Amino acid sequence: MTQSSNGTIYDVVVVGGGHAGAEAAWAAAGLGARTAMVTMSAEAIGRMSCNPAIGGLGKGHIVREVDALGGLMGQVIDATGIQFRMLNKSKGPAVWAPRAQADRQAYAEELRRRLSEVDNLEIIEGVVQEVTTTTDGRGRRVNGDRLKDGRRVTGVRLEDGRRLHARAVILTTGTFMRAIMHCGQAQSEGGRVGEPSATGISACLLDLGLTLGRLKTGTPPRLDRDSLDYDQLDPQPGDEIPTPFSFMTDTIDQPQIECWITYTNERTHKLIRDNLHLAPMYTGQIEASGPRYCPSIEDKVVRFADKPRHQLFLEPEGYDSDRIYCNGISTSLPKEVQHDLVRTIPGLERAKIIQPGYAVEYDFVPTHQTKVTLETKAVAGLYLAGQLNGTSGYEEAAGQGLMAGINAARKLAGGEDFVLRRDQAYIGVMLDDLVTRPPTEPYRMFTSRAEHRLLLRCDNADQRLTPIGREVGLVDQPRWQRYERKMAQFADLQALAARASTKTGPPGRLVDRLKQPGASATDVEAAIGADRFGDFDESVVQQLLIEGKYSGYLARQQRQVDRLAELESLRVPEGFDFDGLSGLRLEAREKFAALTPRTIGQASRIGGISPADITTLLVYLTARQAK
Repeated sequence: MTQSSNGTIYDVVVVGGGHAGAEAAWAAAGLGARTAMVTMSAEAIGRMSCNPAIGGLGKGHIVREVDALGGLMGQVIDATGIQFRMLNKSKGPAVWAPRAQADRQAYAEELRRRLSEVDNLEIIEGVVQEVTTTTDGRGRRVNGDRLKDGRRVTGVRLEDGRRLHARAVILTTGTFMRAIMHCGQAQSEGGRVGEPSATGISACLLDLGLTLGRLKTGTPPRLDRDSLDYDQLDPQPGDEIPTPFSFMTDTIDQPQIECWITYTNERTHKLIRDNLHLAPMYTGQIEASGPRYCPSIEDKVVRFADKPRHQLFLEPEGYDSDRIYCNGISTSLPKEVQHDLVRTIPGLERAKIIQPGYAVEYDFVPTHQTKVTLETKAVAGLYLAGQLNGTSGYEEAAGQGLMAGINAARKLAGGEDFVLRRDQAYIGVMLDDLVTRPPTEPYRMFTSRAEHRLLLRCDNADQRLTPIGREVGLVDQPRWQRYERKMAQFADLQALAARASTKTGPPGRLVDRLKQPGASATDVEAAIGADRFGDFDESVVQQLLIEGKYSGYLARQQRQVDRLAELESLRVPEGFDFDGLSGLRLEAREKFAALTPRTIGQASRIGGISPADITTLLVYLTARQAK
């Protein structure tokens, strides 16, 4: 960093120290950019506002992808997880998903430790009041309108008057922009208990020409662990042999602890129905949209009135923590109602609430205003990542933060945009969804959002993305060497499988046996011999079994990807004047102008766009290219 007469000069300033901010700072600094992370409190970096857990359906895939690209989250949870489970093991490998309960305090400490060791990164405590910009006087087209001047970032101004100059700013403010917490009729400013709201940035973004929306999220009460009756609860152990998230982790050595399961009942539901007139979501006190896929217990009782009970997961927040996270009863009912509600549940009859549940209402930036690189269309050099973009979850935030950090650093170095396709990664699916179907409620990743789930499995995230991360510059030499060893093993095992004869089941080649139901590692070991079998890592054998079992389906999905590749390669020129294309329907012109698709393939996925619209656009662009 260097000093100017009126502030400190960086390449990239990251605003926010949550999961998006951490990955953005890690990536930008790792690619050589002089980076500053500005956070209200250094102690709050990596803090888990809601459930102290990482992974889950769709989300676990993103964590593996962040790790394969050279990001942080996978290694941090491996070091601080207290219970690991592979979800959906009874189903196909495409929907297997790792999940881990974290020690809340240890996770944040480990993340801070790793960031403190990064070259080119400085952590600054403070509150950002304004993103400073300048104009280049040339004018650019944004959302179909010609701006009077092209605007670009120059840095940020802090509440105390300090100025940080930078050529790129990444906003990762989470749920803190004009945030209001609701617990019954009680309201207070703040994006998390004990932490204030960020008020200045919203006004700044509005001044820069961006539009804002409001969303809502919620959290359940935390209970005193010593006040639970564990004899009435169903224990939920972790996996006997934990599966790591990171491809750099060999084994999970720390002890695993139990979680517990219980259920609501008709008494619980009646109490909630009797007090709906006190719930902010039902009184009109909260007007913002909440997450459909993670509803409050009030919503569950109303929307699923025929269900006699709802499952709850009681999850410790750490080895030494006295707090139990009550997963499944997110609520903003008044404190006294929550107290009575909890005590209707088996095992919680004498439970003490340490922290009541509450809802948070906050500003977000609808994503029709951002590019797939997460740079805003209105202001060059301004990137947005995380819940600010209308997403939910630590994992979705981490994926966006990593991509924003990479793109900011690459742009400053004169490199090309870094974009992952939908067939390459769930991160690619998420970012494409955000820019083609901007969310009106908190966006959550599910495996069902991906068209090519068999290609985007957890087990092959390194195979898909580590070479890309190496090319980008985030994958270091130790990770690359480990990846090359694994790929060499996999190639050797594939060659053996093509030559070896089966010793179990019907006679024939091992490669054909792997396509049949019930093929297992035992078949592989018998065919190639115990001595050779011992040369291969378990993960390599597992990947051989998966790819053998689904070889026909994988080939079919790859052919589909290849057919669509042409549409994905046909670029729509930046600043293209859709209003001037008279053959398009008015609705199509308006949507194209608002969302500014990057490719013909992306244009085809915009809601409300017909095949005829795509044909019209394709014919025009092809003719223009020919000229």
